[in-house]
Amino acid sequence: MQQRNIRLVIAYDGTNFCGWQRQRNGPTIQEALEKTLGIITQETVQIHGAGRTDAGVHALGMVAHFTTTATMPASAFVKGPNSMLPKDICILDAVDVPADFHARFSAQGKTYRYDFFTGAIQPPTERLYRTHFPCSFDPNRLHPSLDLLMGTHDFSSFEAVGSRDRTLTTGRMAVRTLFQAQCLVDPAHPEHFSFRFAGDGFLRYMVRNLVGTLLWVGTDRLSTEQFQDILAAKNRERAAPTAPACGLFLEKVHYEES
Repeated sequence: MQQRNIRLVIAYDGTNFCGWQRQRNGPTIQEALEKTLGIITQETVQIHGAGRTDAGVHALGMVAHFTTTATMPASAFVKGPNSMLPKDICILDAVDVPADFHARFSAQGKTYRYDFFTGAIQPPTERLYRTHFPCSFDPNRLHPSLDLLMGTHDFSSFEAVGSRDRTLTTGRMAVRTLFQAQCLVDPAHPEHFSFRFAGDGFLRYMVRNLVGTLLWVGTDRLSTEQFQDILAAKNRERAAPTAPACGLFLEKVHYEES
């Protein structure tokens, strides 16, 4: 039977999961998808994601792929699994793609959003999806620092310590290119803010580390010059603490046609 390559677009609430990647110490998105797709196809399924979101991080458009010899139409990989998956995971789309498509290696970039609330008292219904930073926050202070992030830089100052083998001398190391770096406010809710970053790739915890440090700029704990020095230092110890996971959403994975 002919093997097919199926691309999925997946949304999930990461609150109750230990991240995307299969592991021994708790439930993961990958594990739930592979188990459900295995039942649908009657095969052992290995699914490959475009990246690895951490515990508590959400996704609106994670992309993954898997191979199968099952003959059902691609649309069956939406309705069938969604009837069996946990309610905090949903497959939005499924299509046949060429054999050389790989969710991770074919990706051209990603867009992440980080939502937060600066008011004194946060509604409890927001606590799992919008981080609470009660503070006097001025987004206008951020514009020069956000402009500094655009383009290609070594983001070692915003990389999780120990997340990469620093003895390697090949590859991009900590160099990434950002195409978008914004701080947006909800006009209807002036204490609701979102950072949005789009780039050709992201280091582990990079978005959350950027957010933590940019919040210091927005609350006047750091100047633009100090932020620039942190970026240039290539030293994680110079930047602010990592922002919590709950406000982070993987919005979209970009491919050549998208």
